[in-house]
Amino acid sequence: MSLENQMAETHDTNATVEFLSEEERVEERGAVFKKELGLSDLVLTQILFIVGLPWVGVAAKQGPSHIILWLLAMLFFYVPSAVVVIYLNRIMPLEGGLYQWAKLGFNDLTGFLVAWNLWLFAILNTSEIGLQVTQYVGYIMGPGGEWLASSKSVIGIVTAAVIGALILVTTIGLGIGKWVHKAGGALMLITFATLLILPFLNKAHGSLAEYHPLRTEMPVLSIMTLNLLGKMGFGALGGFEYVAIHAGECRHPVRTIGRSVALAAPVIAVMFILGTSSVLALVPQDQIDLIAPVPQVLSIGFRALSNVGVVATVTIVALLCIRLAQSSVMFAGNTRLPMVAGWDRLLPDWFTKLHARYKTPVNSILFVGAVTLALGVVGLIGVGKQEAFQLLWNASGLFYALTYLVMFAIPLIGLRGVRERPPFWLRAAALSGFLMTLLYVALSIIPIIQVESRLMFAAKISGLIVVTNIIGLAIYLMAKRKVH
Repeated sequence: MSLENQMAETHDTNATVEFLSEEERVEERGAVFKKELGLSDLVLTQILFIVGLPWVGVAAKQGPSHIILWLLAMLFFYVPSAVVVIYLNRIMPLEGGLYQWAKLGFNDLTGFLVAWNLWLFAILNTSEIGLQVTQYVGYIMGPGGEWLASSKSVIGIVTAAVIGALILVTTIGLGIGKWVHKAGGALMLITFATLLILPFLNKAHGSLAEYHPLRTEMPVLSIMTLNLLGKMGFGALGGFEYVAIHAGECRHPVRTIGRSVALAAPVIAVMFILGTSSVLALVPQDQIDLIAPVPQVLSIGFRALSNVGVVATVTIVALLCIRLAQSSVMFAGNTRLPMVAGWDRLLPDWFTKLHARYKTPVNSILFVGAVTLALGVVGLIGVGKQEAFQLLWNASGLFYALTYLVMFAIPLIGLRGVRERPPFWLRAAALSGFLMTLLYVALSIIPIIQVESRLMFAAKISGLIVVTNIIGLAIYLMAKRKVH
Protein backbone atom coordinates (compact mmCIF):
# COMPACT_ATOMS: atom_id res chain seq x y z
CA MET A 1 0.00 0.00 0.00
CA SER A 2 1.40 3.41 -0.95
CA LEU A 3 2.17 6.04 1.70
CA GLU A 4 -0.55 8.27 0.26
CA ASN A 5 -3.18 5.51 0.60
CA GLN A 6 -2.02 4.75 4.16
CA MET A 7 -2.37 8.43 5.11
CA ALA A 8 -5.84 8.59 3.51
CA GLU A 9 -6.94 5.45 5.39
CA THR A 10 -5.59 6.83 8.68
CA HIS A 11 -7.46 10.11 8.09
CA ASP A 12 -10.69 8.20 7.35
CA THR A 13 -10.24 6.08 10.48
CA ASN A 14 -9.69 9.15 12.65
CA ALA A 15 -12.73 10.85 11.13
CA THR A 16 -14.85 7.76 11.80
CA VAL A 17 -13.70 7.56 15.42
CA GLU A 18 -14.42 11.26 15.94
CA PHE A 19 -17.86 10.90 14.32
CA LEU A 20 -18.79 7.92 16.52
CA SER A 21 -17.51 9.50 19.74
CA GLU A 22 -19.48 12.69 19.08
CA GLU A 23 -22.59 10.64 18.28
CA GLU A 24 -22.21 8.71 21.54
CA ARG A 25 -21.84 11.98 23.48
CA VAL A 26 -25.12 13.34 22.05
CA GLU A 27 -26.90 10.01 22.66
CA GLU A 28 -25.75 10.12 26.30
CA ARG A 29 -27.15 13.65 26.65
CA GLY A 30 -30.47 12.56 25.15
CA ALA A 31 -30.79 9.53 27.41
CA VAL A 32 -32.23 11.68 30.22
CA PHE A 33 -35.42 12.50 28.27
CA LYS A 34 -38.68 10.65 28.78
CA LYS A 35 -39.41 8.41 25.77
CA GLU A 36 -42.92 9.69 25.09
CA LEU A 37 -43.30 9.34 21.31
CA GLY A 38 -44.47 6.19 19.54
CA LEU A 39 -45.41 5.39 15.95
CA SER A 40 -48.97 6.76 15.97
CA ASP A 41 -47.77 9.98 17.65
CA LEU A 42 -45.22 10.61 14.90
CA VAL A 43 -47.52 9.70 12.00
CA LEU A 44 -50.28 12.08 13.13
CA THR A 45 -47.75 14.81 13.99
CA GLN A 46 -46.25 14.61 10.49
CA ILE A 47 -49.68 14.79 8.86
CA LEU A 48 -50.48 17.82 11.04
CA PHE A 49 -47.18 19.58 10.38
CA ILE A 50 -46.78 18.94 6.64
CA VAL A 51 -50.31 19.40 5.31
CA GLY A 52 -50.88 23.10 4.70
CA LEU A 53 -54.53 23.91 4.02
CA PRO A 54 -54.01 26.63 1.36
CA TRP A 55 -52.02 24.38 -1.01
CA VAL A 56 -55.06 22.58 -2.42
CA GLY A 57 -56.34 25.97 -3.57
CA VAL A 58 -53.01 27.01 -5.10
CA ALA A 59 -52.78 23.72 -7.01
CA ALA A 60 -56.44 23.88 -8.10
CA LYS A 61 -55.72 27.20 -9.88
CA GLN A 62 -53.86 25.08 -12.46
CA GLY A 63 -56.96 23.08 -13.36
CA PRO A 64 -56.76 19.35 -14.17
CA SER A 65 -52.99 19.61 -14.73
CA HIS A 66 -52.60 19.72 -10.94
CA ILE A 67 -52.32 15.91 -10.82
CA ILE A 68 -49.26 15.93 -13.10
CA LEU A 69 -47.70 18.74 -11.05
CA TRP A 70 -48.37 16.95 -7.74
CA LEU A 71 -46.89 13.73 -9.10
CA LEU A 72 -43.78 15.55 -10.38
CA ALA A 73 -43.37 17.35 -7.05
CA MET A 74 -43.69 14.04 -5.22
CA LEU A 75 -41.28 12.25 -7.56
CA PHE A 76 -38.56 14.90 -7.53
CA PHE A 77 -38.94 16.25 -3.98
CA TYR A 78 -41.34 14.33 -1.71
CA VAL A 79 -39.91 10.84 -2.16
CA PRO A 80 -36.29 12.10 -2.13
CA SER A 81 -36.88 14.04 1.10
CA ALA A 82 -38.50 10.98 2.72
CA VAL A 83 -35.65 8.60 1.86
CA VAL A 84 -32.95 11.11 2.84
CA VAL A 85 -34.63 11.78 6.20
CA ILE A 86 -34.98 8.02 6.86
CA TYR A 87 -31.30 7.47 5.96
CA LEU A 88 -29.92 10.34 8.05
CA ASN A 89 -32.09 9.41 11.02
CA ARG A 90 -30.90 5.80 10.75
CA ILE A 91 -27.21 6.72 11.05
CA MET A 92 -27.77 9.69 13.42
CA PRO A 93 -30.92 9.16 15.56
CA LEU A 94 -30.14 12.13 17.80
CA GLU A 95 -32.06 14.79 19.71
CA GLY A 96 -31.79 17.96 17.64
CA GLY A 97 -32.44 16.24 14.32
CA LEU A 98 -31.22 18.27 11.35
CA TYR A 99 -28.88 20.33 13.56
CA GLN A 100 -27.02 17.18 14.58
CA TRP A 101 -27.04 15.80 11.03
CA ALA A 102 -25.47 19.01 9.67
CA LYS A 103 -22.95 19.23 12.52
CA LEU A 104 -21.78 15.62 12.18
CA GLY A 105 -22.16 15.55 8.39
CA PHE A 106 -20.14 18.75 7.91
CA ASN A 107 -18.95 20.75 10.92
CA ASP A 108 -20.06 22.76 13.97
CA LEU A 109 -20.49 26.01 12.02
CA THR A 110 -22.80 24.42 9.44
CA GLY A 111 -24.84 22.80 12.20
CA PHE A 112 -25.20 26.07 14.07
CA LEU A 113 -26.28 28.02 10.96
CA VAL A 114 -28.81 25.30 10.11
CA ALA A 115 -30.25 25.57 13.62
CA TRP A 116 -30.20 29.38 13.35
CA ASN A 117 -32.18 29.40 10.08
CA LEU A 118 -34.59 26.73 11.30
CA TRP A 119 -35.08 28.70 14.51
CA LEU A 120 -35.82 31.95 12.61
CA PHE A 121 -38.32 30.13 10.36
CA ALA A 122 -40.22 28.65 13.30
CA ILE A 123 -40.17 31.86 15.35
CA LEU A 124 -41.58 33.93 12.46
CA ASN A 125 -44.30 31.40 11.72
CA THR A 126 -45.40 31.12 15.34
CA SER A 127 -45.31 34.85 16.10
CA GLU A 128 -48.55 35.59 14.21
CA ILE A 129 -50.59 32.95 16.04
CA GLY A 130 -52.45 35.55 18.12
CA LEU A 131 -53.60 37.46 15.05
CA GLN A 132 -54.74 34.25 13.35
CA VAL A 133 -56.61 32.98 16.42
CA THR A 134 -58.39 36.33 16.78
CA GLN A 135 -59.49 36.20 13.13
CA TYR A 136 -60.83 32.65 13.54
CA VAL A 137 -62.74 33.63 16.70
CA GLY A 138 -64.18 36.61 14.84
CA TYR A 139 -65.50 34.28 12.12
CA ILE A 140 -67.00 31.97 14.74
CA MET A 141 -68.79 34.88 16.44
CA GLY A 142 -70.17 36.12 13.12
CA PRO A 143 -70.73 39.78 12.14
CA GLY A 144 -70.63 40.86 15.79
CA GLY A 145 -67.06 39.64 16.15
CA GLU A 146 -65.45 41.55 13.27
CA TRP A 147 -63.99 44.17 15.64
CA LEU A 148 -61.72 41.54 17.22
CA ALA A 149 -59.39 41.30 14.22
CA SER A 150 -58.83 45.08 14.23
CA SER A 151 -58.32 45.54 17.98
CA LYS A 152 -54.59 45.60 18.74
CA SER A 153 -55.16 45.27 22.48
CA VAL A 154 -57.31 42.15 22.05
CA ILE A 155 -54.81 40.65 19.59
CA GLY A 156 -51.98 41.39 22.03
CA ILE A 157 -53.82 39.74 24.93
CA VAL A 158 -54.68 36.68 22.80
CA THR A 159 -51.06 36.45 21.59
CA ALA A 160 -49.78 36.47 25.16
CA ALA A 161 -52.38 33.92 26.27
CA VAL A 162 -51.67 31.50 23.41
CA ILE A 163 -47.88 31.71 23.78
CA GLY A 164 -48.28 31.29 27.54
CA ALA A 165 -50.29 28.12 26.88
CA LEU A 166 -47.62 26.87 24.45
CA ILE A 167 -44.93 27.47 27.10
CA LEU A 168 -46.96 25.56 29.70
CA VAL A 169 -47.72 22.56 27.43
CA THR A 170 -44.12 22.39 26.18
CA THR A 171 -42.73 22.61 29.72
CA ILE A 172 -44.95 19.76 30.92
CA GLY A 173 -43.55 17.83 27.96
CA LEU A 174 -44.58 15.58 25.11
CA GLY A 175 -46.57 13.39 27.48
CA ILE A 176 -49.24 16.11 27.14
CA GLY A 177 -48.00 17.79 23.96
CA LYS A 178 -48.25 14.61 21.90
CA TRP A 179 -52.00 14.44 22.60
CA VAL A 180 -52.40 18.00 21.35
CA HIS A 181 -50.48 17.05 18.20
CA LYS A 182 -52.38 13.77 17.74
CA ALA A 183 -55.72 15.55 18.15
CA GLY A 184 -54.65 18.11 15.56
CA GLY A 185 -53.56 15.38 13.15
CA ALA A 186 -56.84 13.51 13.65
CA LEU A 187 -58.81 16.72 13.02
CA MET A 188 -56.77 17.29 9.86
CA LEU A 189 -57.67 13.79 8.63
CA ILE A 190 -61.36 14.30 9.46
CA THR A 191 -61.40 17.70 7.71
CA PHE A 192 -59.83 16.27 4.56
CA ALA A 193 -62.05 13.19 4.65
CA THR A 194 -65.05 15.53 4.65
CA LEU A 195 -63.47 17.51 1.82
CA LEU A 196 -62.97 14.33 -0.24
CA ILE A 197 -66.50 12.96 0.14
CA LEU A 198 -68.33 16.27 -0.48
CA PRO A 199 -68.22 16.02 -4.31
CA PHE A 200 -69.67 12.50 -4.13
CA LEU A 201 -72.44 13.69 -1.79
CA ASN A 202 -73.24 16.58 -4.11
CA LYS A 203 -73.31 14.29 -7.12
CA ALA A 204 -75.69 11.90 -5.32
CA HIS A 205 -77.83 14.88 -4.28
CA GLY A 206 -77.98 16.13 -7.87
CA SER A 207 -76.27 19.47 -7.20
CA LEU A 208 -73.15 18.33 -9.08
CA ALA A 209 -73.58 16.96 -12.59
CA GLU A 210 -70.38 14.91 -12.73
CA TYR A 211 -67.18 14.31 -10.84
CA HIS A 212 -63.95 12.81 -12.18
CA PRO A 213 -61.33 13.23 -9.43
CA LEU A 214 -58.44 11.84 -11.51
CA ARG A 215 -59.15 13.71 -14.75
CA THR A 216 -55.92 15.31 -15.87
CA GLU A 217 -54.16 17.18 -18.64
CA MET A 218 -50.57 18.18 -19.37
CA PRO A 219 -49.44 21.45 -17.75
CA VAL A 220 -48.19 24.33 -19.89
CA LEU A 221 -44.39 24.55 -19.87
CA SER A 222 -43.59 28.03 -18.54
CA ILE A 223 -41.72 29.90 -15.81
CA MET A 224 -45.00 30.17 -13.91
CA THR A 225 -45.40 26.38 -13.99
CA LEU A 226 -41.82 25.88 -12.76
CA ASN A 227 -42.47 28.36 -9.97
CA LEU A 228 -45.58 26.47 -8.93
CA LEU A 229 -43.75 23.13 -9.16
CA GLY A 230 -41.06 24.42 -6.79
CA LYS A 231 -43.67 25.67 -4.34
CA MET A 232 -45.72 22.44 -4.53
CA GLY A 233 -42.48 20.56 -3.88
CA PHE A 234 -40.62 22.22 -1.04
CA GLY A 235 -43.40 24.64 -0.02
CA ALA A 236 -46.22 22.12 0.29
CA LEU A 237 -44.38 18.87 0.94
CA GLY A 238 -41.47 19.87 3.18
CA GLY A 239 -41.44 18.90 6.86
CA PHE A 240 -40.52 15.21 7.26
CA GLU A 241 -37.30 16.10 9.09
CA TYR A 242 -39.02 18.16 11.81
CA VAL A 243 -40.11 15.27 14.06
CA ALA A 244 -36.50 14.04 14.14
CA ILE A 245 -35.72 17.01 16.40
CA HIS A 246 -37.36 14.87 19.12
CA ALA A 247 -35.37 11.70 18.34
CA GLY A 248 -34.11 11.56 21.93
CA GLU A 249 -37.72 11.55 23.13
CA CYS A 250 -38.86 8.72 20.82
CA ARG A 251 -39.17 5.04 21.62
CA HIS A 252 -36.80 3.19 19.22
CA PRO A 253 -36.12 6.34 17.12
CA VAL A 254 -34.43 4.62 14.16
CA ARG A 255 -37.32 2.25 13.54
CA THR A 256 -40.17 4.50 14.68
CA ILE A 257 -39.24 7.68 12.76
CA GLY A 258 -38.49 5.72 9.58
CA ARG A 259 -41.81 3.86 9.74
CA SER A 260 -43.71 7.05 10.50
CA VAL A 261 -42.33 8.70 7.36
CA ALA A 262 -43.21 5.65 5.25
CA LEU A 263 -46.77 5.56 6.63
CA ALA A 264 -47.48 9.29 6.53
CA ALA A 265 -46.13 9.92 3.02
CA PRO A 266 -48.83 8.10 0.97
CA VAL A 267 -51.62 9.44 3.20
CA ILE A 268 -50.43 13.02 2.69
CA ALA A 269 -50.09 12.43 -1.07
CA VAL A 270 -53.72 11.25 -1.33
CA MET A 271 -54.91 14.18 0.79
CA PHE A 272 -53.24 16.72 -1.48
CA ILE A 273 -54.22 15.19 -4.84
CA LEU A 274 -57.85 14.32 -4.07
CA GLY A 275 -58.29 17.46 -1.93
CA THR A 276 -57.31 19.57 -4.94
CA SER A 277 -59.77 17.64 -7.11
CA SER A 278 -62.55 18.45 -4.62
CA VAL A 279 -61.74 22.15 -4.82
CA LEU A 280 -61.94 22.04 -8.62
CA ALA A 281 -65.22 20.12 -8.54
CA LEU A 282 -67.09 22.56 -6.29
CA VAL A 283 -65.51 25.98 -6.89
CA PRO A 284 -65.15 27.75 -10.28
CA GLN A 285 -61.45 27.97 -11.10
CA ASP A 286 -61.44 31.78 -11.24
CA GLN A 287 -63.19 32.08 -7.85
CA ILE A 288 -60.92 29.89 -5.71
CA ASP A 289 -59.99 31.52 -2.39
CA LEU A 290 -56.22 31.06 -2.18
CA ILE A 291 -56.12 32.01 1.51
CA ALA A 292 -58.86 29.72 2.81
CA PRO A 293 -59.85 27.21 0.09
CA VAL A 294 -60.91 24.45 2.50
CA PRO A 295 -63.56 26.49 4.38
CA GLN A 296 -64.73 27.79 0.99
CA VAL A 297 -65.23 24.28 -0.40
CA LEU A 298 -66.94 23.02 2.74
CA SER A 299 -69.23 26.05 2.78
CA ILE A 300 -70.23 25.65 -0.89
CA GLY A 301 -70.51 21.89 -0.68
CA PHE A 302 -72.78 21.86 2.38
CA ARG A 303 -74.81 24.85 1.17
CA ALA A 304 -76.09 22.68 -1.65
CA LEU A 305 -77.04 20.09 0.97
CA SER A 306 -78.81 22.78 3.10
CA ASN A 307 -76.46 22.31 6.07
CA VAL A 308 -74.09 25.22 5.67
CA GLY A 309 -74.62 27.11 8.94
CA VAL A 310 -73.66 24.51 11.52
CA VAL A 311 -71.00 22.92 9.30
CA ALA A 312 -69.29 26.24 8.60
CA THR A 313 -69.02 27.01 12.33
CA VAL A 314 -67.81 23.51 13.20
CA THR A 315 -65.26 23.70 10.37
CA ILE A 316 -63.82 27.00 11.55
CA VAL A 317 -63.54 25.66 15.11
CA ALA A 318 -61.75 22.56 13.76
CA LEU A 319 -59.37 24.69 11.67
CA LEU A 320 -58.64 26.86 14.70
CA CYS A 321 -57.75 23.75 16.71
CA ILE A 322 -55.56 22.50 13.85
CA ARG A 323 -53.70 25.83 13.68
CA LEU A 324 -53.08 25.80 17.43
CA ALA A 325 -51.83 22.20 17.27
CA GLN A 326 -49.50 23.08 14.37
CA SER A 327 -48.09 25.96 16.43
CA SER A 328 -47.51 23.55 19.32
CA VAL A 329 -45.52 21.18 17.06
CA MET A 330 -43.39 24.03 15.70
CA PHE A 331 -42.88 25.66 19.10
CA ALA A 332 -41.90 22.41 20.84
CA GLY A 333 -39.36 21.55 18.15
CA ASN A 334 -37.95 25.07 18.18
CA THR A 335 -37.27 24.98 21.92
CA ARG A 336 -34.88 22.04 21.47
CA LEU A 337 -32.52 23.95 19.16
CA PRO A 338 -31.07 26.40 21.74
CA MET A 339 -30.71 23.43 24.11
CA VAL A 340 -28.62 21.30 21.74
CA ALA A 341 -26.55 24.37 20.78
CA GLY A 342 -25.93 24.80 24.51
CA TRP A 343 -24.73 21.20 24.70
CA ASP A 344 -22.02 22.16 22.20
CA ARG A 345 -21.19 25.35 24.16
CA LEU A 346 -22.33 27.51 21.26
CA LEU A 347 -24.85 29.07 23.64
CA PRO A 348 -24.61 29.47 27.45
CA ASP A 349 -25.21 26.40 29.63
CA TRP A 350 -28.33 28.22 30.89
CA PHE A 351 -30.18 26.91 27.80
CA THR A 352 -29.46 23.27 28.69
CA LYS A 353 -31.13 23.30 32.12
CA LEU A 354 -33.88 20.67 32.38
CA HIS A 355 -37.01 20.89 34.49
CA ALA A 356 -36.51 18.80 37.66
CA ARG A 357 -39.79 16.91 37.20
CA TYR A 358 -40.64 16.99 33.49
CA LYS A 359 -37.09 16.76 32.07
CA THR A 360 -37.78 19.46 29.47
CA PRO A 361 -35.42 22.36 28.59
CA VAL A 362 -37.31 24.91 30.69
CA ASN A 363 -34.98 27.88 30.14
CA SER A 364 -34.85 27.31 26.39
CA ILE A 365 -38.67 27.10 26.37
CA LEU A 366 -38.98 30.40 28.25
CA PHE A 367 -36.48 32.09 25.93
CA VAL A 368 -38.21 30.95 22.74
CA GLY A 369 -41.56 31.96 24.21
CA ALA A 370 -40.29 35.44 25.06
CA VAL A 371 -38.81 36.02 21.59
CA THR A 372 -41.97 34.72 19.89
CA LEU A 373 -44.15 37.01 22.01
CA ALA A 374 -41.88 40.00 21.29
CA LEU A 375 -42.12 39.43 17.53
CA GLY A 376 -45.87 38.96 17.80
CA VAL A 377 -46.20 42.34 19.53
CA VAL A 378 -43.87 44.04 17.03
CA GLY A 379 -46.05 42.68 14.25
CA LEU A 380 -49.00 44.64 15.64
CA ILE A 381 -47.23 47.97 15.13
CA GLY A 382 -48.84 49.53 12.08
CA VAL A 383 -50.87 46.48 11.09
CA GLY A 384 -51.52 46.68 7.35
CA LYS A 385 -48.49 48.94 6.81
CA GLN A 386 -45.60 46.94 8.25
CA GLU A 387 -43.55 46.32 5.11
CA ALA A 388 -40.55 45.25 7.17
CA PHE A 389 -42.55 42.63 9.06
CA GLN A 390 -44.10 41.31 5.85
CA LEU A 391 -40.61 41.03 4.41
CA LEU A 392 -39.62 38.88 7.39
CA TRP A 393 -42.73 36.75 6.94
CA ASN A 394 -42.00 36.16 3.24
CA ALA A 395 -38.38 35.33 4.05
CA SER A 396 -39.34 32.67 6.59
CA GLY A 397 -39.80 30.12 3.80
CA LEU A 398 -36.30 30.90 2.55
CA PHE A 399 -34.82 30.37 6.03
CA TYR A 400 -36.39 26.91 6.01
CA ALA A 401 -35.29 26.17 2.43
CA LEU A 402 -31.64 26.91 3.28
CA THR A 403 -31.74 24.17 5.91
CA TYR A 404 -33.06 21.75 3.30
CA LEU A 405 -30.23 22.60 0.90
CA VAL A 406 -27.80 21.56 3.63
CA MET A 407 -29.80 18.41 4.45
CA PHE A 408 -29.71 17.22 0.84
CA ALA A 409 -26.02 18.13 0.56
CA ILE A 410 -25.07 15.86 3.48
CA PRO A 411 -25.33 12.55 1.53
CA LEU A 412 -23.76 14.22 -1.54
CA ILE A 413 -20.62 15.84 -0.13
CA GLY A 414 -20.74 15.38 3.66
CA LEU A 415 -20.43 12.46 6.07
CA ARG A 416 -16.64 12.28 5.99
CA GLY A 417 -16.73 10.22 9.18
CA VAL A 418 -18.94 7.46 7.79
CA ARG A 419 -17.12 4.40 6.47
CA GLU A 420 -19.95 3.16 4.28
CA ARG A 421 -20.73 5.87 1.75
CA PRO A 422 -24.39 6.52 0.84
CA PRO A 423 -25.50 4.34 -2.09
CA PHE A 424 -25.82 5.85 -5.57
CA TRP A 425 -29.62 5.79 -5.56
CA LEU A 426 -29.70 7.74 -2.30
CA ARG A 427 -27.29 10.35 -3.64
CA ALA A 428 -29.43 10.64 -6.79
CA ALA A 429 -32.49 11.25 -4.59
CA ALA A 430 -30.57 13.85 -2.56
CA LEU A 431 -29.51 15.64 -5.77
CA SER A 432 -33.11 15.73 -6.97
CA GLY A 433 -34.31 17.17 -3.66
CA PHE A 434 -31.47 19.70 -3.65
CA LEU A 435 -32.30 20.96 -7.15
CA MET A 436 -36.03 21.22 -6.37
CA THR A 437 -35.27 23.23 -3.22
CA LEU A 438 -32.85 25.41 -5.18
CA LEU A 439 -35.64 26.05 -7.71
CA TYR A 440 -37.89 27.22 -4.86
CA VAL A 441 -35.16 29.51 -3.49
CA ALA A 442 -34.31 31.07 -6.87
CA LEU A 443 -37.91 31.80 -7.80
CA SER A 444 -38.66 33.15 -4.32
CA ILE A 445 -35.79 35.64 -4.45
CA ILE A 446 -36.53 36.70 -8.05
CA PRO A 447 -40.32 37.18 -8.21
CA ILE A 448 -42.28 36.44 -11.35
CA ILE A 449 -45.39 38.17 -10.00
CA GLN A 450 -45.93 41.91 -10.50
CA VAL A 451 -44.01 43.98 -7.95
CA GLU A 452 -42.92 47.62 -7.92
CA SER A 453 -39.30 46.67 -8.54
CA ARG A 454 -38.14 43.09 -9.01
CA LEU A 455 -34.54 44.13 -8.41
CA MET A 456 -35.42 45.90 -5.15
CA PHE A 457 -37.57 42.95 -4.01
CA ALA A 458 -34.70 40.53 -4.68
CA ALA A 459 -32.23 42.87 -2.95
CA LYS A 460 -34.42 43.17 0.18
CA ILE A 461 -35.01 39.43 0.51
CA SER A 462 -31.38 38.53 -0.24
CA GLY A 463 -30.12 41.27 2.08
CA LEU A 464 -32.32 40.04 4.91
CA ILE A 465 -31.10 36.45 4.50
CA VAL A 466 -27.44 37.54 4.32
CA VAL A 467 -27.63 39.96 7.28
CA THR A 468 -29.41 37.50 9.59
CA ASN A 469 -26.89 34.78 8.76
CA ILE A 470 -24.00 37.18 9.39
CA ILE A 471 -25.54 37.78 12.83
CA GLY A 472 -25.73 33.99 13.33
CA LEU A 473 -22.08 33.67 12.25
CA ALA A 474 -21.06 36.40 14.70
CA ILE A 475 -22.86 34.61 17.57
CA TYR A 476 -21.06 31.36 16.65
CA LEU A 477 -17.61 32.99 16.47
CA MET A 478 -18.08 34.75 19.82
CA ALA A 479 -19.16 31.47 21.42
CA LYS A 480 -16.15 29.64 20.00
CA ARG A 481 -13.82 32.36 21.22
CA LYS A 482 -15.19 32.01 24.76
CA VAL A 483 -14.75 28.22 24.70
CA HIS A 484 -11.13 28.49 23.63
